[in-house]
Amino acid sequence: MAKETPSMPSVLRAYAAPITLFVLSMFFQLFLLPRSFPPSHYDVLGVKMYSSVDDVREAYESIASKWDSSSGDARPAEFIKIQYAYELLTNLVWKRDYDLYGIDESVHIIEELEKQYAVEDFEKIKLPLLEVVSYEPEREGFMAITSQDFGFKFQDSKPWIIQMYSSGSNSSAQFSTAWRRIVDLLDGVANHAMVELGDVQLVTYLAEKKPTGQVFFRKGLPSIVSFPPDCKSADCLIRFEGELSTDAVTDWFATTVLGLPRVFYHTKETLVPKFLSKVPPNKVKVILFSQTGERATPIVRQAAKDYWNFASLSYVLWREEDASFWWNGLEVESAPAIVIMKDPGLKPVVYHGSGNRTWFLDILEQNKQLQLPQLRSTTSMELGCDARGYSRAGFDTATWYCAIVVGRQSVELNKMRETMCRVQDALSDHDESDEIAKDPSKAPAAYAHKTKRLSFAWLDGEVQNRYCFFYVQSETSYDTCGTRRAPIDVPRILIVRYHRNATESANAEKKKSSNWPKTVWESEADDVDPAAQLVVSYDGPAETPEIIKWLSKMVDDGDNKNLPFYRAKTPELVPESAEPMRTGVPKSVKATQKMLSIWKRIKDYLADPRMGPTLLLGALLSAGNVWWMRSRTTKQPVPTNQPSSNQPDNNVTTK
Repeated sequence: MAKETPSMPSVLRAYAAPITLFVLSMFFQLFLLPRSFPPSHYDVLGVKMYSSVDDVREAYESIASKWDSSSGDARPAEFIKIQYAYELLTNLVWKRDYDLYGIDESVHIIEELEKQYAVEDFEKIKLPLLEVVSYEPEREGFMAITSQDFGFKFQDSKPWIIQMYSSGSNSSAQFSTAWRRIVDLLDGVANHAMVELGDVQLVTYLAEKKPTGQVFFRKGLPSIVSFPPDCKSADCLIRFEGELSTDAVTDWFATTVLGLPRVFYHTKETLVPKFLSKVPPNKVKVILFSQTGERATPIVRQAAKDYWNFASLSYVLWREEDASFWWNGLEVESAPAIVIMKDPGLKPVVYHGSGNRTWFLDILEQNKQLQLPQLRSTTSMELGCDARGYSRAGFDTATWYCAIVVGRQSVELNKMRETMCRVQDALSDHDESDEIAKDPSKAPAAYAHKTKRLSFAWLDGEVQNRYCFFYVQSETSYDTCGTRRAPIDVPRILIVRYHRNATESANAEKKKSSNWPKTVWESEADDVDPAAQLVVSYDGPAETPEIIKWLSKMVDDGDNKNLPFYRAKTPELVPESAEPMRTGVPKSVKATQKMLSIWKRIKDYLADPRMGPTLLLGALLSAGNVWWMRSRTTKQPVPTNQPSSNQPDNNVTTK
C-alpha cells in the first residue's frame, strides 16, 4: 500500500510556531535592529569604535584635506556630520560620556543645521558647532560624593536625593538653578548629593541598565535618583522619570519617596464645606495663605504628617479682590500668612510674613493643642482625667480635679465649649493678679489651675456614650449622652474629683491578694480604679463668673472636707477612629506607572542585539522538535485485525 503524503495545510499548521519565530527573527535583524543602532560618529569619520582622540583628529584632517567646496561632491549635510563628530570626539568629557553611556545631548543640532544650510555653501557655516561647557557644582556649594565616601556619608537614616551629572553637559549646567531651589525646599527633610559621570563605579551602581548590562540614561542628563528613609541598598533605589523642574521633582520626592500627605488649595467658596466642616473636632485648623499658588513644599507636607493627630492644614491662594472678605472673616491683611483656628468661638490667631522652617514649625508646636482639649482614649492620661492615672501636677499629688463639658456635637455644645474657654482665660488672667488672695470665690479654682491640679476638657457624649452615662446619672441623661433621640441637646458641665489614699490603696491591694477563694461579685468589686472619684454636675447659668465660683467651691470642698473614699471601675474610653491619611501615589497612578514600566522593558528588549539570534535559535529548535515528533508518528507500525495463515482460527472447532 502506498505511503500517504501529508497535505500542505497540515504541514504549515505543524510548523506554524517555527515559521513565526523565523519571521520574527528576520524582522528583528533586518528592520528593528538597524533602527536601534544607527551609524555612530566614529563611522562618519571612518575610524573604529572607541578610537583615540589622535586617531579621530587624523581621520578628520585626512577628510578635510580632500574636501573642496567647489567640487561637485561637496554637500553641507556631510560636512555638518563630519564636523560635529570631530568636535564631539575630540572633547575628552564628551567622548567619555558618548563611549561609556551613549550620551549625545546635542545631536539635534545636526538636523537644525542641515535645514538651515540645505542650499548654501558649507563654508558659510559658523564654527565651532558645539559650545564647550565646564560645569563645576562644587563652586556653587553643592555636595559631591564619590565611590570612596559613598558608604561613609550614607550612614544616617534620612532619605537622600542624588543628581548624576556631567561636567561637560549643558543640560546639567542649565538645571543648576532648579537644583538649588530643590535643595533649599528639601532642607531639613532630606540629604542631597551630586555624582559626576567620571566616577564609573558609583554611576554603574546608581544608573539604569539595559538587558545587556550596559549603563544608560533613559531621559538623558541630569538623572535624579533617591533612597527612602532607613534604606540605602540598590533594591530601594527610586528613579525620577518625569519632567526636570523644581515642582515636579519636589512633588515626586515628597509623594513617592517620603509618602507625605498632600495639602490642597481651597477658595473662599470651598473652604468651609470642603475643609473647615470636615476637620475632626479634636484638631486645630491651619490655613496657609499663598501669593504664588505653588504646591505645598515638602516641609509643609512633612509637618502635615507629623502633626496629623493635632492639626489639619489647607492652602488658600491670595487674591486682591478677596482681600476684604478675608479681613472681615479672619483678619488677614495680606499674604503670605498663617491662620490658626482652634476652639469654636475663639478668635483666630494670625501670623503675617514668610519665615524659615524653624519659624513655621514653632508656630505649629505652640498652637497644636485646642484651648479646651477633647477627652479621648489617647489624651485622658495626659490631661489628668483618668482614675487609672495621676495628676498633671505630679505623681505625689493626692487630690486633683477635671472639669468636663459633656454633650453631643451641636451648636449648644460649641457655645458651652466657648464658655469654658472663657473660664480658662479668666482663671489664667487672675493667676497673675493680686486680687486672687482677696477673692475667696475665685482663689481655689485659680490656684488649682495654676498648679495643674485642675484640668479642663470636653467629651463627645455620643461617641463615648458608656463613659458619659457613667458620669451623667439622671433622668435627662439622654439629652446629653448617646444617640440623639429628640431634637434636644443639653450639654453639661461636670467636675470630677480624683483622690488617691495610700492607706486605702494598700489595704485594697492586700485584700485583693488574699488567698481565700472569691465569688464573682467579690472579684468584680476588687477590679476598681486606684483613684477614688466624686462627680458633681453644674446646674447654674452658663455665665463665666458663676461657673468660676462653682468650680472654686468644689475645689475648696474637695481639698478641705473629709469626703468618702469611693472607688469604681470607670468604663473604657472608646478609641475614636482617626482621620485617614491619604499618602503616597494613588493606586490608579501606580497601575499606570507599572504598565509604562513593562512597556519600557519591552522596548529595551527590542533594542537588544541578542534577540534576533535568540529567536532564530528558537525557530530552529522548534522546527527540529516538530520534525522529530512527526517522523516518530509516521514510523509507528499500523496494527492489523487479520489472523495469520500459520495460526489457527480460535472460532473453528477441531474435530
